[in-house]
Amino acid sequence: MAKPRMARSARIAELNLDTVRISEHPSVTMPGTVAKIIPPPRSSQPEKAQIGVDGADRKHRNIRIENTLTDEHGDDVRLKQGAHVELTIAAEPENK
Repeated sequence: MAKPRMARSARIAELNLDTVRISEHPSVTMPGTVAKIIPPPRSSQPEKAQIGVDGADRKHRNIRIENTLTDEHGDDVRLKQGAHVELTIAAEPENK
């Protein structure tokens, strides 16, 4: 026998209440390589690392991030030119 029809908001609420279901943010992980380290224009600003993302569109292949990172022990680390990295991009869920 078929399930009775249910409003979309009721289906979403039912999924949110399901404790067995693991709720994760949608994400993608892509490999990349540090192309160059860009020194800061002023001493008060941090240096940046330009990362070439493998598999990205040509216009969006390079991204720049601050080169001030923290490792799993809480120590400050920096990227070096030529280092292989993995970029993970996660989206926040929509709250409607």
